[in-house]
Amino acid sequence: MINIIEPTFDYNTSREKLILAEYGRNVQNMVEYIVALPTKEERNRYAQVVIDMMGFLNPHLRDVPDFKHKLWDHLQIISKFQIDVDSPYPSPTQEEINFRPKVLDYPQKRIRFKHYGRTVEMMIKRAKEIIDPEKKQYMVNSIANFMKMAYVVWNKDHVADEQILADLRELSAGELDLSEVVLNKVEIKPPVSASAGRSQKSNPRSGGGSGGGRQQSNSNNKGGGGGGGGRQRSYSNNGGSGGGGGRRPN
Repeated sequence: MINIIEPTFDYNTSREKLILAEYGRNVQNMVEYIVALPTKEERNRYAQVVIDMMGFLNPHLRDVPDFKHKLWDHLQIISKFQIDVDSPYPSPTQEEINFRPKVLDYPQKRIRFKHYGRTVEMMIKRAKEIIDPEKKQYMVNSIANFMKMAYVVWNKDHVADEQILADLRELSAGELDLSEVVLNKVEIKPPVSASAGRSQKSNPRSGGGSGGGRQQSNSNNKGGGGGGGGRQRSYSNNGGSGGGGGRRPN
């Protein structure tokens, strides 16, 4: 009986995960080989060869300032910080490479009117603390106009002064005097369509209609002519030309 040995395939899914995929599997295998070398002299010699190969595989690193330092750092990362070589640069530590910044604390406070934003609520709170009546009224008037501008950004179709004052009264819990508030007029500009934009770029000195046949003009003035059914030539020095029905001799 003959025993048939089935071939075993080496799939990428069964291999060790690539640490820096941009250098490929072969570079990682060479680094693992260097780590296992017995003498430091051999490790230094082979490490320099691998560094040159890493720079050749990633030429874009040459545009990075101090790219050689970056290559030596990558060598340490690929070796999992186990390679013992004489690097011309200080070797990074695993803590420095895996450093994670502190998580930002995002505000979780509820905003009463999101189209006005949190800043309006803070300004209203600050306006309540102002003692000088003149400065307080100026602050209230500025807040109201800012709210109107923010409202227009949110709803471009309609804005009413009564709505702005009602929202300000609700946000301030009725603690601000709105009797002397003067709201400025906010103009809502309609969007410019693509066809209107093209028409503005067209030549304003262009003439009138076009003819069905060939037409030449040696006129010195700016004028437009009507369309003609056939060939037409004009040597007139005056503006404007009429349409012709057929071929006209010179």
